[in-house]
This record gives sequence, C-alpha cells and structure tokens, in this order.
Amino acid sequence: MSSNKHVVPEAKEAMEKFKMEAANEVGVNLKQGYNGDLTSRQAGSVGGQMVKKMIESYENSIK
Repeated sequence: MSSNKHVVPEAKEAMEKFKMEAANEVGVNLKQGYNGDLTSRQAGSVGGQMVKKMIESYENSIK
C-alpha cells in the first residue's frame, strides 16, 4: 500500500517541481516518471533537501 498520497491533489504538480528543484540543488538527475535507478543515498539526499527547505520556509514564516 502506497503512502505517497497528496493531502491536496491539486498540489501534485507543485510538489513535482519542488522535488526537481531539490534534486538539482544536490546534484541528482531526476527524470519525469520512474526513478528506480537512483541509489538510496541519492533518493535520501533529495528527500533531505526537500525537508530542509520546508523547515526553512516555516521558520521564515513565523519570524
């Protein structure tokens, strides 16, 4: 069972763009669609960068 469901389905395109930007920032080449050829380290660095940017955004919003 997949847990990759968006709470707001309309945000899917924005999340894809966000993921591509984060991947670019850490030097991981993502392609549209399936990226099963990524190593765990590459996938983790993309996810980590996304979380880092979300935390920074939240911290800036509460200042």
